Amino acid sequence: MADIKTKAQGLDPNARARNISKLVEPTSNIYETVAIIAKRSKQLALDLKHELNSKLEEFAVTSDTIEEVTENKEQIEISKFYEKLPNPTIIATEEFLNGEVYWHYTDKRRNDRR
Repeated sequence: MADIKTKAQGLDPNARARNISKLVEPTSNIYETVAIIAKRSKQLALDLKHELNSKLEEFAVTSDTIEEVTENKEQIEISKFYEKLPNPTIIATEEFLNGEVYWHYTDKRRNDRR
């Protein structure tokens, strides 16, 4: 899988109107399409969260007292970078429209339709 940050940096972070007909083409059902995009969005959000937390931990400063709060410029810059990334739902929608999302049905009846 390609790096999420690299894919997301080229995307417009603003929400925009979509052609419903084009979204529905692969599944023939808008509800299935929305469910697929939502599941992929959750995956992306978790991946981004884990990645952000691991990067922030690299620069974490441990202190013995709770009152002592230090400002770490590296952590601030990393956080700002992740804040500017598009919403995971926007990324998932783009992936779906580009045919980069794979899904399958666990119910045999649905496999026959596809």
